[in-house]
Amino acid sequence: MTRLYRGVFIVWIVLRFGLDELLLSSFKQPWLKVLTRVLTLGRNLDAPRGQRLRQALEHLGPIFVKLGQVLSTRRDLLPNDIADELAKLQDQVPPFPSEIAVATIERAFGRKVDDIFSQFERVPVASASIAQVHFATLRNAQGVEREVAVKVLRPGMLKVINKDLELMHTMALWLDRLSSDGKRLKPREVVAEFDKYLHDELDLVREASNATQLRRNMEGLNLVLIPEMVWDYCHQEVIVMERMHGLPISHVEGLRKAGVDIPKLARDGVTIFFTQVFRDGFFHADMHPGNIQVSVAPETFGQYVSLDFGIVGTLTEFDKEYLAQNFTAFFRRDYKRVAELHIESGWVPAHTRVDELESAIRSVCEPYFDRPLKEISLGMVLMRLFQTSRRFQVEIQPQLVLLQKTLLNIEGLGRQLDPDLDLWSTAKPFLEKWMLEQIGPQRLWNQLNIEAPRLAKILPEFPRLVHAFLQRDHEHERKQLLALLQAQRKTNQTLQTILLLALGFFAGIVITAVMSVLSLAG
Repeated sequence: MTRLYRGVFIVWIVLRFGLDELLLSSFKQPWLKVLTRVLTLGRNLDAPRGQRLRQALEHLGPIFVKLGQVLSTRRDLLPNDIADELAKLQDQVPPFPSEIAVATIERAFGRKVDDIFSQFERVPVASASIAQVHFATLRNAQGVEREVAVKVLRPGMLKVINKDLELMHTMALWLDRLSSDGKRLKPREVVAEFDKYLHDELDLVREASNATQLRRNMEGLNLVLIPEMVWDYCHQEVIVMERMHGLPISHVEGLRKAGVDIPKLARDGVTIFFTQVFRDGFFHADMHPGNIQVSVAPETFGQYVSLDFGIVGTLTEFDKEYLAQNFTAFFRRDYKRVAELHIESGWVPAHTRVDELESAIRSVCEPYFDRPLKEISLGMVLMRLFQTSRRFQVEIQPQLVLLQKTLLNIEGLGRQLDPDLDLWSTAKPFLEKWMLEQIGPQRLWNQLNIEAPRLAKILPEFPRLVHAFLQRDHEHERKQLLALLQAQRKTNQTLQTILLLALGFFAGIVITAVMSVLSLAG
């Protein structure tokens, strides 16, 4: 019944904000235009369509807000008026009352806000679907003050998210049962993965640990800044971190006026992403513009400032190697190798013909190489890839859903910063260098360094272990020989018995024959 009520509520929101009119108006059939007019009778739909869509997503809750955040980066797929409105979902979601935020902080730390902070700004600086952020000044025991940002979880989030996830699980189940594409797309596994990451995002301590790991990973790159967590003030509902200063990455004109090299910024973004994915296997998976700023401070000028680490993605060594080989083969236009990798990994049935899959992949990708992002219709690429995947029964890999989502974010940011950015040329040298490190002498040396402590323990024991192994093998062979001899002895005894019986039987026949002859002679 809960799912039914939620479904009815969603339909009501769709009708209230006229989203049905937005959908039907895109069709050209005359009877649909008449239906649109009938459905809109008696409803006030004077507000701009983008505003109505944004408000509908806000009313539907955090999951739908996140959907709007992802869509807001795809200006190549959406009209500008809709994209501009959805961009407000990145950090302009209506805040909850500051009194609730203060109460949450005091409940989490068991102290008054004024006892923790020398200054606390009641008006939030940013408000998102899961939490909101307040600036404050933290004073330590020695009286040293420090500027911090305080992130507070929205109240009642778990209940709201669980309702939506229950509905999504039900829809995925029906899609899996009723659609031939459903089993291939693995909707239940995808929703389960989304479920896991959403619940992880509700634990702010987990977010703090994600930030700490990313900060440690990115220390030597000098391309991105990640806030330091104040662990004495980290709780499941509240975290306190270093305050970061920067311009939002979406304010491209402001960045230009500040003197930031925009093309370099776009290339650096690609480098950061591929470093996190292929070097570390641990990447920021919520990289919409609301979570990215650019530093204009002299000592860190032009570096990225990364925020909000509730969702991170992880890849196994197998995933990294498989993806890197695919990307490298794509960049080299080695479509046969791409097809072989799909078959080797089990993404397509083993009986798939390599030449047919190679030809299909070539027809999708070849037209888009050596062209800037502004000339590439990613919507068309995705549509044709979907048609190809359906033809060859390609199975969607749930563990890579976050990576696919982040790739969309990165491509959207790259388009916004530098429409002339050649994503392929930017990423190709990085991936080729990474592949060389994985299969070259450096890889062998690194593996030896990793295994050195274990080898140092085993080497002194190695002669004894070998001797014991040989002795064990010798004993094993002796037992096998004895067993074989015993079996042979039993076989010989059986043959002897059979032979004696045969001889006795034959002798009896001969004796009987002789007696018969003598009897006749007498």
